[in-house]
Amino acid sequence: MGKKEIHSSRRSFLRNSVGALAAFTIVPRHVLGRGYLAPSDTLTKAVIGTGGMGRGHFEYAGTKVVAICDVDKSHIQKGLDALGEKARGVKTFSDYREVIQLPEVDIVHVATPPHWHGIIAADAARAGKDIWCEKPMTATIGEGKRLVEAVQQHGRIFRLNTWFRFSDRFYGMGTTVEPIKKLVDSGLLGWPLKVTVSKHTGFDWKFYWVGKTNLEQQSVPKELDYDMWLGPAPYKPYNPHRVHGTFRGYWDYDGGGLGDMGQHYLDPVQYFLGKDDTSPVKVEIDAPQQHFDAVGTWRKITYTYADGCQIILDGAGTETKAAYIEGPKGKLYPGFKSDIPDLEKKLAAFPDPAPQVTDFVGAVKNRQKFALNEENGHRSATIVNMGKIALQLGRDLQFDPVKQEFINDEGANRLIFQPMRGPWTI
Repeated sequence: MGKKEIHSSRRSFLRNSVGALAAFTIVPRHVLGRGYLAPSDTLTKAVIGTGGMGRGHFEYAGTKVVAICDVDKSHIQKGLDALGEKARGVKTFSDYREVIQLPEVDIVHVATPPHWHGIIAADAARAGKDIWCEKPMTATIGEGKRLVEAVQQHGRIFRLNTWFRFSDRFYGMGTTVEPIKKLVDSGLLGWPLKVTVSKHTGFDWKFYWVGKTNLEQQSVPKELDYDMWLGPAPYKPYNPHRVHGTFRGYWDYDGGGLGDMGQHYLDPVQYFLGKDDTSPVKVEIDAPQQHFDAVGTWRKITYTYADGCQIILDGAGTETKAAYIEGPKGKLYPGFKSDIPDLEKKLAAFPDPAPQVTDFVGAVKNRQKFALNEENGHRSATIVNMGKIALQLGRDLQFDPVKQEFINDEGANRLIFQPMRGPWTI
């Protein structure tokens, strides 16, 4: 019997056996599909979306690109050019649905605009692929819920691509997040805590990511499949400001500076506050009325948790003297400076935070949950998406973190699962 016949027979057996199907969702594809993959071997990946972000992730240790996909032919060519000699044998596609069915692909890297993240990642999970997804994890709360279900039902390993909860200096704080987590856990600051995310505490909300309200229809470039680029988003006449480098300025595809930087800034806050399994119960906004299509700016967004902890997003930069973290017993300022005497000496007496699984390739090979995964990633994306909904509606909102829906607000709940253009669904 030939290799192709053996693989066909194996696939038939899996389709007809409930027990084998359950095993397939847990055991890596490379064990069942192509024989045992030794821990030292390289994992294969497909990159979907080969703009600047996608091309920037062709290289990470322990992986090899075997396929790329984009709805813009010029991006495909740029991807091949970036791969250079490594482009030999790399398959190219314009439709992600073909990519996720490739038996030789272990990991799908989703680097499209955010309105595609949830659909592609969920479909990849159902196709038996592990997933590395760019931020924000999803464009809506509802897509996040469905993506969590898909990843877990099919036993996949998921990584969201923001890393500050476990590596790198955290913007203006002058340290990694680990000492901040240790300080919060120690109780030296007291409880509840208020976190202020402002340019004065080292964070830039990038308000240049605003949309234009006077876009004129233009001809679609021949290299771009604009209908596929829009995908589930409502149809809007083509203008180059909607796509590629400036798509963040439109509600249909992202959420301006909040959508771009929100998970980078807020996921670590969720982590060190110990909120990975919950969400704020209230979001309050101070902002101009937003345009129905183009994202604008905002002055302040305030999130409050059930225990009284707050996160203040200071867009206007008015909190000039605010500490980054403030509690009833002390404050922490940028540069890891505090008003607590002998802070370092006092912190030394407390245990370090629990270790995290931060090697994605290792997590895939060993079937370990990654540090920033579908569950906690969904919760930090929910913080972002709560703010987006409040801004779009122009009002404060109450939220049930267990049901993951807004309280007594039908209009807000309609934006949890936003309608998708056919045939797209999650």
